[in-house]
Amino acid sequence: MIDLSTLSVFLLAVLAFFLSPGPNMAFVLSHGIAHGPRGGYAAALGIAAADLVHTMFAAVGITALVAAWPPSFDLLRYAGALYLAWLAWQALRRPGSAAISQGENGSLMRVFRMAMINNLLNPKALLFFIVFLPQFVDAGRGDVQLQLIALGAILAIAGLAFNAVFGAFSGQVGKYLERSPRAVRYQSWFLGSVLAALALRLLLLDRPAGR
Repeated sequence: MIDLSTLSVFLLAVLAFFLSPGPNMAFVLSHGIAHGPRGGYAAALGIAAADLVHTMFAAVGITALVAAWPPSFDLLRYAGALYLAWLAWQALRRPGSAAISQGENGSLMRVFRMAMINNLLNPKALLFFIVFLPQFVDAGRGDVQLQLIALGAILAIAGLAFNAVFGAFSGQVGKYLERSPRAVRYQSWFLGSVLAALALRLLLLDRPAGR
């Protein structure tokens, strides 16, 4: 369905995208440092789940419908900025309490949900899936929807692998910082500051031309 040469170019483009610092990388980094490796893994899983949702929306045309509605970009970015600002406030008001223990699966699910919702409310992510994936689709090689789903699934799996490794690394940094009582106090402040910066970034996004 997808020829090897197209897949190779797609994977190279995806790798270049992953290596470029962005909100997903910042989200995984901050939660890995604040919550340890398990927090980084949870954030990586949430981002991958959101990527799969974006893929399905793009394949069935929902993303195109949303993108065609002029106010959608602003509504998404304002909702995403408010959500991130709320998360930042939650982190900043409880400094030093960010660490997740091995048995707190509920807290890990919370990180998973936060990462997923943050990605879904990012208008740049919506536009990315409607612009990026179709470039690698060949209508002459079968069902277009299936190709979009396959490419999106590959992107989500590759993203999960990349972010999981990055989450493990940032988690080890967080565990190292835990040895210092003073550093522990600032882990939540770091997390809150990153989330606040991401909220500000969303508010300052330029609306795409023609919208």
